Amino acid sequence: MTSTSPKTAAGEPQTLAPFTGVGSPETASVLAAGRLRRPQKVTFWSQLKSSLAMFSNPKSAAGLIIMGVFVLVAIFAPWIAPYDPNAQHLDETLQPPSLEHLLGTTHIGQDVFSQLVYGTRGVLVVGFLATIMATVVAIIVGVTAGYLRGWKSESLSALSNVFLVIPGLPLMIIVASQFEDPPLWLIAAVLGLTGWAWGARVLRAQTMSLRNRDFIQAARANGEPLHRVILVEMLPNLLAIIASSFVGTMTAAVLGLTTLAFIGVIPVSNLNWGTILFWAQQNNAFPDYWWWYVPAGLCIALLGVALSLINFGIDEYVNPRLRSAGERARAMKRKGININTAVTQVRTDPLTTAAAGHSLESKTE
Repeated sequence: MTSTSPKTAAGEPQTLAPFTGVGSPETASVLAAGRLRRPQKVTFWSQLKSSLAMFSNPKSAAGLIIMGVFVLVAIFAPWIAPYDPNAQHLDETLQPPSLEHLLGTTHIGQDVFSQLVYGTRGVLVVGFLATIMATVVAIIVGVTAGYLRGWKSESLSALSNVFLVIPGLPLMIIVASQFEDPPLWLIAAVLGLTGWAWGARVLRAQTMSLRNRDFIQAARANGEPLHRVILVEMLPNLLAIIASSFVGTMTAAVLGLTTLAFIGVIPVSNLNWGTILFWAQQNNAFPDYWWWYVPAGLCIALLGVALSLINFGIDEYVNPRLRSAGERARAMKRKGININTAVTQVRTDPLTTAAAGHSLESKTE
């Protein structure tokens, strides 16, 4: 019996490709090389680097760029603002935007653009301080409640539930109204005190799912102290959740600050975007003098968009389904495939297509 090599539709002998699947010599050599490769040591900094990969998402990158612009404006406000935000020019009241006053003036001739620039500093300072306080408390309470068992865990969980149902805005109004000129740190403390409970509950649930993992049990079996288990083993795996909670808490803090300023609870000496809206509303700027209130509202909306984009990017990184879907969509775009088309494009091999056509013709005959 003689063996014949397969032929193509044109009658020419077909050259078979060498077998390269699982079990082939090439695959075996690759697997052997992989086994001989020394595994990299997992350290705190390596886990931190892998966790910060969440910000490489295009949505997070766009949000960070917008946030970075606001931070730079807040830092370099004295050099960016052309006028003193409290300086009055009574001969230039309610002037529309011009080259001299980019966003016009108020009812007493104050430059709106300078107020907006200096107001960015007040918003970001209070927002970051309140968010840092709330995040630290949420980590301490949430991770501790998730790692411990018994009545200690239940007590911390009950404490989170109590602060979760406390109405935040009325409490902030009561506390802020007790001071004639409350400092920024006090406003941030009130906002942080009312904003940590939700993040603590999320961290508690995630920690409870981590405490039974193999690497946590191995660390405890090796005699690792509690603080090392939490700081080195748990926290790097919780960074994505912590970052998402940080972004959400800052959004709530910024909205809370501007709300308190708009209703007049915070003194007008604490310049921020909310006080700009407060004075515009008090002097009947709506709707004629749009340059007085529209820029402040747009800044609040743009900051909210930046925080939302960062949160969306973190959510896509944390959620495996969203992450894989996003990676597939970006890979298809790089290949020039339209992901919105209703017809799926299939790559075909010309040799296989010719053989299939030849087989169809033989069946027809």
